[in-house]
Amino acid sequence: MPAHRSQAQAERVVLVTRATQLEALKAEFATVPQARFYLEHAGQDFAPIQAAHDRYQQALEGLRQALPEGLKLQQIDRDMLPSFSFAAGDIVVALGQDGLVSNTAKYLDGQPLIGVNPDPELYDGILLPFRAETAGQPLAACLRGRARLREVSMGRVSTRDGQELLAFNDFFIGADSHVSARYEIEWRDRAEFQSSSGIIVSTGAGSTGWLRSVYQGAAGLAAALGQ
Repeated sequence: MPAHRSQAQAERVVLVTRATQLEALKAEFATVPQARFYLEHAGQDFAPIQAAHDRYQQALEGLRQALPEGLKLQQIDRDMLPSFSFAAGDIVVALGQDGLVSNTAKYLDGQPLIGVNPDPELYDGILLPFRAETAGQPLAACLRGRARLREVSMGRVSTRDGQELLAFNDFFIGADSHVSARYEIEWRDRAEFQSSSGIIVSTGAGSTGWLRSVYQGAAGLAAALGQ
């Protein structure tokens, strides 16, 4: 449940961003005009891609302006997360889709994480309660040590070779090909052999994502079959 919690003295804001589709196309085709030519030659409309990129850049600029003066800002791309060293006093802001928030959370150890929705018309944003123009409020609360934080329980799996993996949303356990996974499930004093595509193990946060889609799909199929 949300609760007031003491926080370490803020040292900096770490802003985690993701490349837009336009930036990914530019990296692939070297220039924006070449990317536009390729897509339009293939019958695709380039305008929505440009518009989404512009809205993301506007949100990014608005977020920078919302930062309190004098506070150090470091911006990193999500590809840098595995090698980036977060400090105990960092305030972390993720500007992107829900997946960016969940991916960023795996690399934190108690630092507050603020999810900002750069494009509410494009993203539902279950994990993105703030917009760029309102992000100054939770930032200020974190600086005062009065932010209302919600702790998240992450999933952890240990493999036989000694590896440990963390998941914010869910794990998929199964074969990495089209073949069926065969396994035995044990719960208390019951065990059952099964064969399927695999198993989804979801956390509380993940229950609004993939697992929810699975439930909705199963419910729709059952309704279509009259069950």
